Amino acid sequence: MGEPAFDAEALFDEDYLYFYADTLLDTRSDAETDLISRLLDIEPGMHVLDLACGHGRIANRLAALGCHVTGLDATPLFLDLARRDAAAQGLTVEYVQGDMRELPWVGRFDRVVNWFTAFGYFDDPGNRQVLAQIARVLKPGGRVVFDLNNRDRLAREFRPSDVVERDGNLMIDQRRLDPLTSTVVTERIVLRDGRMRRIPFFVRLFTFTELRDWLNAAGFAEVDGYSDDGTPFVSTSRRMIVTAQR
Repeated sequence: MGEPAFDAEALFDEDYLYFYADTLLDTRSDAETDLISRLLDIEPGMHVLDLACGHGRIANRLAALGCHVTGLDATPLFLDLARRDAAAQGLTVEYVQGDMRELPWVGRFDRVVNWFTAFGYFDDPGNRQVLAQIARVLKPGGRVVFDLNNRDRLAREFRPSDVVERDGNLMIDQRRLDPLTSTVVTERIVLRDGRMRRIPFFVRLFTFTELRDWLNAAGFAEVDGYSDDGTPFVSTSRRMIVTAQR
């Protein structure tokens, strides 16, 4: 069976921001930044990489805490929005367009943040390469945090379709869970302003133990799991937050 399709350029565009606007509210971003800061023991002056930073909702908040922040993303539109938001707040953040499988730094960062299901977009060798790159850019003793789906809960409560409506426009996800590859394969149908688009993408799911073993193989130790409220991870947790130390 071949690898499923992933149209990243079509997925991460203005429609994405439009339909997720009611999900990614300031109150949520504030709370998530606070959780990241607590789990990673972030302090002012630290060098932090927001990997797959999107439109900068976390990166700019970390900069406001006094960190030296770099945000990397593959989507020019998102990076432009992040830069504008940083400038409007008087913040200095380095935003870089790039591929998380090929990071242009070595031993530069104290912390790396990978948030909002931003890991698992490649085949297994590609996903492992992302972990190796994170290890490469971290200083000795540096730490990383991932925010991911809880595979156990998602599989137990799996929904083959979802619909988001905003102002009469629709975003419809039709998905299947492939148990052989632990991958959710999705076709997203966007109906907005009289036009329709179909967007294929997929996300690799992980159990905690599988990701822990991958991180250990990439050179990480002290791998821990948490729920999205910062309590220890359990099978019923809504999200799986994983931290690891280089």
